[in-house]
Amino acid sequence: MSQNPDFIPVLLGSDVNVYGMARSFHEAFGIPSVAIGKGRLTATADSKIVTVEVEEPNLEDDEVFRNTLIQFAGRYPKEQILLLVPCGDNYIKLLARNQDALRPYYRFNCIDADLLMRLSIKESFYQVCTEHGFVFPKTTTCSVENYKDITLPFDFPVIIKPSNSVAYWNCKFQYKKKVFVANNKEEFDAILKAIYSSSYQDHLILQEYIPGEDAQMRVLNAYCGRDGKVKLISLGHALLEEHSPEGIGSYAAIISDRDDELNRKMITFLEGIGYKGFANFDIKLDPRDGQYKLFEMNLRQGRSSFFVTAAGYNLAKWLADDVVYEKDMELTVADNQVLWTIIPKKIIMTYVKDEALKAEVRRLYKEGKVCRSLLYKPDMNPRRWMRYFRNQLHYFQKYKKYFGNKGLHD
Repeated sequence: MSQNPDFIPVLLGSDVNVYGMARSFHEAFGIPSVAIGKGRLTATADSKIVTVEVEEPNLEDDEVFRNTLIQFAGRYPKEQILLLVPCGDNYIKLLARNQDALRPYYRFNCIDADLLMRLSIKESFYQVCTEHGFVFPKTTTCSVENYKDITLPFDFPVIIKPSNSVAYWNCKFQYKKKVFVANNKEEFDAILKAIYSSSYQDHLILQEYIPGEDAQMRVLNAYCGRDGKVKLISLGHALLEEHSPEGIGSYAAIISDRDDELNRKMITFLEGIGYKGFANFDIKLDPRDGQYKLFEMNLRQGRSSFFVTAAGYNLAKWLADDVVYEKDMELTVADNQVLWTIIPKKIIMTYVKDEALKAEVRRLYKEGKVCRSLLYKPDMNPRRWMRYFRNQLHYFQKYKKYFGNKGLHD
């Protein structure tokens, strides 16, 4: 661990993802990070390893974004290296659009705006998937103009999710959930009506439901260098997802895994499109045909991506070695096993049904190979301990209330 590195991590956001990256930088280099965000969230509050230095509610405005970051860079001498790390969908889009204006002030690794738009809008992303031979669930779309008359080319249940995740995040309506599942036509019509009665007016993705529990999900993380080559790839086997309305689809417990065939396919895809920076894929193993079905791609590290650092492959080190130190880096395929979790062990053992997976959980606990992003002893103080304790207790209530609830009701 270097105690005097010659760069400062500047993280965009203030959520769990930001804290995970700050912890990665602290573990790798022994340094704190600074953050810039729209607000201040509890994950980064009262922390010694990350401080939210700027709170700007209008940060999603391009001009405000540029001016805020340029003004912040002015706090430091010109020779100080500032490593910029976007930690949310909105921030990576802002950075891609404004990267030319920010390069004189920051170091970062980012794809161009054209590729970002092609990958971040789900309709065009699925087109890219088809071009590269990926299998994904049967999918169609609807719009505010045609949703009342849409004819589905597949049977119920149907997954309903926004094409534009940033616009959906900013809308409000009763019983809003990150993702919905409609079991019949009546539920389907009610969900679409509720969404389009809000400020969200963009397309919706309508997708066949792939059967199986949360444990059918896989999450793959990769880092692609400035040269467009994959430098790190890591697969995780999800045990449980979150089930609260705002958390559906976010992973709550993951065991790191390895699948060389899937890794090769992802490497070919990422290098074929000239991708740069962090990428995060949601994948489900379809029990009907044994194929991996690709759900979506996040153009950043995910909020659960700390499982990669926990397994011994520090995300911050890969980024800094590439962007700050400009090292020659070969491909690393992660294969260490660890359990990453944000929920108590009892919830895992209660809601995971696969006995073999539960045996793996017990083994990893016994071997001490368990990591929790927010439980970082060098950064714990009475306030953070109290919040963490309350957070863990609250999960029992949330799983009891929301587990399996993906409809238009509380």
